[in-house]
Amino acid sequence: HWQVPVAHCFGPPGHYKRKFCTVCRKSLESPAFRCEVCELHVHTDCVLFACSDCRQCHQDGHQDHDTYHHHWREGNLSSSARCEVCKKTCGSSEVLSGMRCEWCGILAHAACYVIVTPECTFGRLRNMILPPSCVQLFSRNFSKLHCFRISENLQTESDEDDDVDGSTQGSAKDVQISTDSSKQTLKIFDGNDAVKRNQFRLISVPRIAKNEEVVEAALRAYYINDDQQEYELQTFTQQALLSDDVINRNDAAQDTNLGSVFRESVPEAWIIRAKPKEEEVIRIYPAWLKVGMAYVSLRVNKDSTTQTVIKEVLPLLGRQMECLQNFKLVEVLMGSKQVQRMVLDNQELILNRLKDIRKTSIRQMNQTRFYIVENSKSIVRVNLFVGGLPPQLSSEEYTNILKDELAIKTNVVSVSHVYQAQGAVVLEISCFSEAERIYMLVKDTTVNDKPLNAVVIPEVMASKIPRNCCPLLVFVNPKSGGLKGRDLLYSFRKLLNPHQVFELTNGGPLPGFHTFSKVPSFRVLVCGGDGTVGWVLGALEEIRHKLVCSEPSVAILPLGTGNDLGRVLHWGAGYSGEDPYSILVSVDEADDVLMDRWTILLDAEEPAEGAENGIAEPEPPKIVQMNNYCGLGIDAELSLDFHHAREEEPGKFNSRFHNKGVYMKVGLQKISHTRNLHKDIKLQVDQHEVELPSIEGLIFINIPSWGSGADLWGSESDNRFEKPRIDDGLLEVVGVTGVMHMGQVQGGFRSGIRIAQGSYFRVTLLKPIPVQVDGEPWIQAPGQIIISAAGPKVHMLKKSKQKQKKTAS
Repeated sequence: HWQVPVAHCFGPPGHYKRKFCTVCRKSLESPAFRCEVCELHVHTDCVLFACSDCRQCHQDGHQDHDTYHHHWREGNLSSSARCEVCKKTCGSSEVLSGMRCEWCGILAHAACYVIVTPECTFGRLRNMILPPSCVQLFSRNFSKLHCFRISENLQTESDEDDDVDGSTQGSAKDVQISTDSSKQTLKIFDGNDAVKRNQFRLISVPRIAKNEEVVEAALRAYYINDDQQEYELQTFTQQALLSDDVINRNDAAQDTNLGSVFRESVPEAWIIRAKPKEEEVIRIYPAWLKVGMAYVSLRVNKDSTTQTVIKEVLPLLGRQMECLQNFKLVEVLMGSKQVQRMVLDNQELILNRLKDIRKTSIRQMNQTRFYIVENSKSIVRVNLFVGGLPPQLSSEEYTNILKDELAIKTNVVSVSHVYQAQGAVVLEISCFSEAERIYMLVKDTTVNDKPLNAVVIPEVMASKIPRNCCPLLVFVNPKSGGLKGRDLLYSFRKLLNPHQVFELTNGGPLPGFHTFSKVPSFRVLVCGGDGTVGWVLGALEEIRHKLVCSEPSVAILPLGTGNDLGRVLHWGAGYSGEDPYSILVSVDEADDVLMDRWTILLDAEEPAEGAENGIAEPEPPKIVQMNNYCGLGIDAELSLDFHHAREEEPGKFNSRFHNKGVYMKVGLQKISHTRNLHKDIKLQVDQHEVELPSIEGLIFINIPSWGSGADLWGSESDNRFEKPRIDDGLLEVVGVTGVMHMGQVQGGFRSGIRIAQGSYFRVTLLKPIPVQVDGEPWIQAPGQIIISAAGPKVHMLKKSKQKQKKTAS
């Protein structure tokens, strides 16, 4: 592969059914790692042997290029997968078989994929994918989880330690200590590194095995496919190690004279060593990606140095006219979790370097490549989004807070963007260690009792985005909908570029909108309940003036309860596990529609309670945005009780159906209520007083779905009112007489009492009354409520009709 080495992004180990390990090719019964960005699955004790062949999702200053090739990954395909080339089945649920491109999804047999044209055009979703060549992220010290803004699950122990002892456990499970007297079990160490960490693998060989059979078994235990004649086994004795000065343990001496009693039961230990070579052939990879020339082979001997190698390689790459000083030789270790680069000194003897690497570990030698790289000024620019600051301050004031709290070094840190209304800034940092220090420190810092949060954000190079590309910005609330959000995050990161997928629990919607602020045309997909959709639309309203694409269309994948807006726009009542790929196709084919949004101004006349010495400051007016509906009285009271129940026992509220059951129980407790709301409020519609009938709840509706899909307005025609629409600039006002009436509306037997239709409303509250807006309830003090149209209508995406028919059939 000429591919650029890219480290994988592993979260904590988990259990994955019906998947196979990339390294040993066996199924994953035990806990295993999976990459969050590509389809790599690997046992915890095989992870050392996987190499850094993840998808390249952004440019990082190493081997950047604009043409993308298929990124092939073997196995873990569905058994119905068909080969693009020969059209026969290429997937299997029994073994690791078949190849799939992780960008465009094209499938092929291992024997057929080599004839597929190498260039990848990103497949069916090409117009929604944020092209990786347009994203830049310099991320040297940051873990992959931080680069892709993936919150680490705190409930699992960190995966640092199972690296250390993982390989011992794993090998013991594969090789039962043999009770067969004709076999013997040996401990095999791969070089000095394994000895240092006391990491060995066990092999079982016949007692009469020839030396080369043992060497072969040892190499196989470490997945080393080289010719076994190049290797030998050296006995492991404490003395040999002490002289080699690998380990200076104080207690090293005491276990050398174990006496002959234990000789039989203690497995013999050996170290794999490479036989010394007078000369050998090495591969040099050009870091500028010339297709058709993956690498050049070069013979090196005991006199070859870095400089002589560069001198010999340049003509082979057609760069003979150039000055040697412009190039360097870089040793790259492609471990699965981290890619480490080291520039070799000009006078370094290459054979000695190879010998040293092999002495440390043969596996490491197999994961090492040498690249010839042009010297260039390396840029360091890390963008850090910091939120949770006090709102409405100036750039200087924010800088001063950060100086006080985080001791930022202003010579390498500058504030590049300020979001005053949200209390957030973007820092541009030109030093990796400072970026890492600030990032780690922010997590433990509070300002005015509010915790700060930090998100590493990529830079989107908008000028490079193809003309017809309209990338999709995806927001997922992992807490919505019985934790289905977490699975969706994983799927969307795989299907798109993970840099376009944002977890709302990680800094809210703003980091996503900021990342896309220069993108000329994009769309948004919000995965969550109605509250989440309101949160994203509210953030969009606040930041619209800073976006080049100021009116992106918004699609909804409903999670959680309610989802009235999702129903109206035909996205369904709630996600129940449909294939995420087909969801993205539906978003791509969806129709653009406009929707009214409303501003509600709540102005309490009575001063806030608990005022000192009787003189009280009146509460400042509160402004909220409304998308779906606003309820006063009984409807809000039920919602309020439900919220209290939810806060007391959040564990019970993971299923959509349980949530609804609680609503019903709360309702039954309210049945014997007096119908007096009409005496406690006054209503004005478009400057006219409206007399209210005897009701217990008053509801303003913007969309024809209320309380999880009920039709409150009703369908019969009425010459007093226009037929309601979501973009007519009008709200409908409906009354309900109590819990029984609400239940009948929910059941579809009745509709509400139609009261008015208009575009400007004033409600006067004569006493404290429960109010809810889009499912968020509170008790509102006496005073005025004014409802009027908010700003421009918002562009929404409605699932297109023919799509629904297809899915229904």
